[in-house]
Amino acid sequence: MNRKVKSTLSLVALLIFILIAGGAYIFIFQAGKVKDKTAKLTELSKNDLDRNKLLLALDNAKEKIKKIDSILAARKFNIPQDISEIGFFTFMNNIAADFSGVTKINLEYMEKKPDKEFFFYEYKVTGSGDYNELYRMINSIEQSRELKKVKEASLTNQVEMDDDNVPRYLVNYSFLVDVYFSNNNRFSTTEFKENDLSSGILYDAFYPLIRLEVPPNIDNLLDVQGAKLLALIPEGAFLSDQKGDSYLLLEGDPVYLGYVTKIDYEKQNVSFIINKGGIIERINLQLEKEGLTKTTIK
Repeated sequence: MNRKVKSTLSLVALLIFILIAGGAYIFIFQAGKVKDKTAKLTELSKNDLDRNKLLLALDNAKEKIKKIDSILAARKFNIPQDISEIGFFTFMNNIAADFSGVTKINLEYMEKKPDKEFFFYEYKVTGSGDYNELYRMINSIEQSRELKKVKEASLTNQVEMDDDNVPRYLVNYSFLVDVYFSNNNRFSTTEFKENDLSSGILYDAFYPLIRLEVPPNIDNLLDVQGAKLLALIPEGAFLSDQKGDSYLLLEGDPVYLGYVTKIDYEKQNVSFIINKGGIIERINLQLEKEGLTKTTIK
């Protein structure tokens, strides 16, 4: 057998080996993969993903989203997704935008904590201010649409004098606020609308019933203590104080710490009601025939 024949037989043998090895790889080793791909291709061909069907499916999905969103919007509280730590600072600035200059707010970010399937940022809020402004602040936090909780509150009273030396009764406060959020959007709406955060005026529980601090007479009103009733005239009552200053007053006119309640021309006296730091006094000044003034305190 010559050399050329041997080479030809060797090539034929190599070709047969490659065909056998390739067939074995395809029909034995890749048989499972081929079967899976064929099944998937069959499934895709059944669905026939044309543009019209995709648009219809998209419209149906949008309707479902609207229904779910309307249910979430009807809830009083929502839990937003992945909010920033500075969001609560912005919220507090908006609340305090129309506060008086009396109320002071210090806000400190503390930490991030988990709570079951949710998370929350914790903040410390401290300061002092007007009782009703503090109430509005806490009410706004508790009633806001995005869930927030006030906890561990501490309140104490404080008295300070303004520039006119008039006492102001304030509240020192310190409390923690937990601002909740989630790592998904299952508990929030697509369009955010804040709740009604308005609140009424409450009686100041920290305002003292009896006060040691009495505001000064900055308006130079009649001080009834030591005053004299000089005359009763059609225009009203003519009085003078201990300094000798004279005043013409009508019913309802203000005096220092009170006002005129009645001018009685028949009994020839003038009645006042005075509030001395929570102690109410009714004072009558009598016009004496001899020109002297008689004071009656009840």
